[in-house]
Amino acid sequence: MPATTLTNSYDAAFVAEVRRESEQNLALCYQCGNCTAGCPVSFAYDFPVNQIMYLVQTGRKMEALTSHAIWLCASCETCTTRCPNDIDVARVMDVLRHMARRENLVAEHSIHAFWNSFLSSVERYGRVFELGLMASYIGKTGRVLTDADLAPVALRKGKLTFKPHDIHGVAEVRDIFKRYREHRS
Repeated sequence: MPATTLTNSYDAAFVAEVRRESEQNLALCYQCGNCTAGCPVSFAYDFPVNQIMYLVQTGRKMEALTSHAIWLCASCETCTTRCPNDIDVARVMDVLRHMARRENLVAEHSIHAFWNSFLSSVERYGRVFELGLMASYIGKTGRVLTDADLAPVALRKGKLTFKPHDIHGVAEVRDIFKRYREHRS
């Protein structure tokens, strides 16, 4: 089987889209590895951070968007802080997550389920309703006993309530979600 060449695997539109959405000059990355060396969760990645950047630079869309690394990224911004060329690497990872989500190329389904549950809770209540968030997450993943031992402690400390908090501006928060959807369509 012949090796794939750069010319027939390079997706210029993908590179341009990542550059536009992240507002980062990806060509400045020269693979020094500082981002990977500082990443506290790189041990769990299928591709180290600098290789994710390389996949984007070389237009390898499917490999980048189906990577587990983009979903496991903690967004701690250590990579961004360590970059000698001031590339906001964490922002690139975030853009890749959004692109993967839009194209239904999610590699970490439990993280995606949590993300969706979190955003739904914020949209509905104007902030996170923790008990509702966990109920939604459990419903989407079937992980019934996930952190169940923490519930009694959180209830005693008042960190977990049975009804959502009343806040001002719920309609405005919902409007933000509405505008985002309209902008994306």
